Amino acid sequence: MKKIFITLILIFSINVVSAQNTWKVDKAHSSITFSVSHFMISEVTGNFNGFDIDAEANEKFEKPVFKVSINAASINTNQKGRDNHLKSPDFFNVKKNPTITFNSDSFNDLKDGNFETNGTITINGIAKKITFKGKLNGIIKARSGKNKAGLKLTSTIKREEFNLGKGMSPIGKDVTVTINIEMNQQ
Repeated sequence: MKKIFITLILIFSINVVSAQNTWKVDKAHSSITFSVSHFMISEVTGNFNGFDIDAEANEKFEKPVFKVSINAASINTNQKGRDNHLKSPDFFNVKKNPTITFNSDSFNDLKDGNFETNGTITINGIAKKITFKGKLNGIIKARSGKNKAGLKLTSTIKREEFNLGKGMSPIGKDVTVTINIEMNQQ
């Protein structure tokens, strides 16, 4: 009986230590930005104002599984004419494909807070595998008593693979995506 009791305590302890938590984005301290070359002499930058990011991870934010949803119509490059063109069928076709998504399916710890997360990104209705390189900047205890994690993820997409401005030669083929986020443990 004593052995069964000790075994049950060990099993319970292991489950508590490895318990997954839901984490939600702190939108006031987060951003999704991108940059792409123009005529190979300058960089045009922009961001998406409407997005939601959830993650499942333990209290130390180890091996997170991400779910990202972006409102494609919230694109902002600080130039209304360009933004309207980016929303058109030449690029994001927001009427037909209003949402950009990323769902991670694997995680690779690279040590010292660095990691890679792999998954599927869907842009303009086209799904492709992608890898984001990440850095866990740190974890703090918030006033709520719950943890808050800060991290940065970066990747490069080939815009023509998603029919974004296909054949428009002044625009670079590679788009760098950067996600800076604070996540709140729920």
